[in-house]
Amino acid sequence: MVKMNGSEEIHQFGFIVDTISSSQVAIRNIERELICPACKELYTHPLILPCQHSICHKCVKELLFMTLEDSTDVSSEASTPGSPRVRIQSPSLERIDRLLRSASHRSSFVLRSRGSKRNSLTPRITSLSCPGCLRDVDLGERGINGLFRNFTLENIVERYRQAARAATAIMCDYCKPPIQESTKSCMDCSASFCNECFKINHPWGTIKAQHEYGPPTTSFRPKVLMCPEHESEKVNMYCEICRRPVCHLCKLGGTHANHRVTTMSNAYKTLKEKLTKGISYLISKESQVKTQISELEILIRRTESNGNRAVEEATYNFDKLFSILEERKTFVLQSIQGSQSSRLEKLQSQLEEYQGLLENSGLVGYAQEVLKETDHSCFVQTAKQLHTRIQKASESLKTFRPAADSSFEDYFVDVSKEENLLTDLSFSKALDVPEINTDESKVYNNAKICWNHPNDSGLADSYILEYRKLDKNEDPTWNEIEAGSTSKVISDLDLNSSYCFRVQSLRGSMCSPHSKEVILQTPPAPVYSFLFDDKCGYNKERLMLNDKRNIVESVAGHPLLLGAERVQVGCYMCLDYIIGDTGITRGKHFWAFSVESYSYMVKVGVASDIKLQEWLHNPRDISSPRYDQDSGHDSGSEDVAFDSSQPFTLATIGMRKLFIPKACNVSTSYGERVLPLPSRIGVCLDYEKGKVGFYDATSMKCLYEREVDCIGTMYPAFALMGGGAIRLEEVITAKHLDYSHEI
Repeated sequence: MVKMNGSEEIHQFGFIVDTISSSQVAIRNIERELICPACKELYTHPLILPCQHSICHKCVKELLFMTLEDSTDVSSEASTPGSPRVRIQSPSLERIDRLLRSASHRSSFVLRSRGSKRNSLTPRITSLSCPGCLRDVDLGERGINGLFRNFTLENIVERYRQAARAATAIMCDYCKPPIQESTKSCMDCSASFCNECFKINHPWGTIKAQHEYGPPTTSFRPKVLMCPEHESEKVNMYCEICRRPVCHLCKLGGTHANHRVTTMSNAYKTLKEKLTKGISYLISKESQVKTQISELEILIRRTESNGNRAVEEATYNFDKLFSILEERKTFVLQSIQGSQSSRLEKLQSQLEEYQGLLENSGLVGYAQEVLKETDHSCFVQTAKQLHTRIQKASESLKTFRPAADSSFEDYFVDVSKEENLLTDLSFSKALDVPEINTDESKVYNNAKICWNHPNDSGLADSYILEYRKLDKNEDPTWNEIEAGSTSKVISDLDLNSSYCFRVQSLRGSMCSPHSKEVILQTPPAPVYSFLFDDKCGYNKERLMLNDKRNIVESVAGHPLLLGAERVQVGCYMCLDYIIGDTGITRGKHFWAFSVESYSYMVKVGVASDIKLQEWLHNPRDISSPRYDQDSGHDSGSEDVAFDSSQPFTLATIGMRKLFIPKACNVSTSYGERVLPLPSRIGVCLDYEKGKVGFYDATSMKCLYEREVDCIGTMYPAFALMGGGAIRLEEVITAKHLDYSHEI
């Protein structure tokens, strides 16, 4: 640790004070630090407890009185268990002081701190529970009289009160009516004076003229802090064990005799240095604190909205269950009542039929009347049908069977399973945390962020994609975009900047935790969009373009295949060049592409139209790669780094490697010149500065940069030899926006 001298310490502390003042930290913003933990009001004559927490003087007395009252109640109950207790609701301060003084005398005579008799009934009031840390603290033999008064905190409270009542003036304590407003306060007299009264009470040439005075105040503190145990001694040492100021008598023969102490100046310097560093750290982390405050405010709003939504959904779901139960109840009751009516109807009909079998009633009575018929023809006409009915009635008597069943067992509703389900009704399983897919997510002209769920879990209803720029000068708050699928396109991002992305799932009122944050870099320049040119220098026999003209592939060609029977030894093939269909005449531009891993040799870079025309009009017979200065082979041809006759400025790719050209003025080893092939390669051309850079387009890291002679129009240029293919990076457009889950 580097120690600071006095001037440096004062300078640093002054800087912190200026920073606080420049930040306009109003004193009213520290109100929570000025509230007593006992009475929840502003401190009044605060005392410092042994645990280093402060508490009002009157609050300490009230806490001690409550302890005294409780111990008295316990003593009374122990002596007279059946006697009623009378509790005092609001004791007066005079009675508290009287009881504390008497108890203090008794405790000092009988108890002497914690060494009291085990079965003594004398109340013990030398310890209390600190309302700040909720720990029991021992006040020692002197009780309240042994506590230091926190004058620093008292002055801060007083300044806060003055700021709160800025319109209220402090009046002169010596004026006769009409009383004037005070202009200064004397610290030695502990009074406030107007100008006239101050001159009268502090005449020149007297001792009072040397009194210390300051702005009007109602809080007065002694000039020298005196020891509470030895009231005539000044505190001049600091006990590191008890963490409190002490005098030399406390160290010589008092309670701090065997404690480790230091001088007050050393303690002041050490504590002030720690406090200064702590304040400096907090001030330096102000942006981080603001970010966390913004996140907490967002969480509060989100908690409120999600909580309300959860209540609405729970109410809706229970109402839905109630509705289903009511529908099923109506259906079941109607079914039971319908079956009951049908059965009763059948049984009632059977009952009436059997009642007709009785004598002189129903069928029997009718048959008896028919037997009285004497006309043969009429009798025969009626008796035939009647006889059939009587036979059926006789057979039914032999095999009696009720027309309907009286049991309703088939209509019993078993709700035991549903009852168990309703009893176990609980909240659904929490949503899994989504994961951002770094392979599919990319940044080009726009940012396309893709994510998925772990373990192929079910999709959420929607998602919240959040992003922010990683810049200390930018707003640290997160920007939110709602997405209906597992991908989203973000536009209008700043160039050459790092952005942090995260996502969370939403299903109803539920939301998952945020995913792991992913950092992506934007391109160093605006994206330049072009296609391969199928006219200028394009060799149709050895190069093949797709219909979109964004993929070019090197093929052997028909002439070579037709003459393959004459080929006896291997030979090198010529480089086949192809350029973009649009050129660059100014500005800074960036484009990206990918090279297939099986490619033997591919060159990428830029070309000047003027030199390109010269090259095409005067073709050169290339029979060996030794002629090409950028072949990538360490054959000595790279010794001349920049050849003015070469129209192309290229970097070589082959065998899944990126080869950096060897410059004549730079000594580089083989390992430094051969890099792994990135999955996406980027080229950045700065026309005005005359520089071209080659990038890893995934991380946007510059791999190699060189100067280029920008004359006329510059074109993106490529060259292939042997088997190989190049695919231009497609710009991220609206077609990459949300897609449904069904696709």
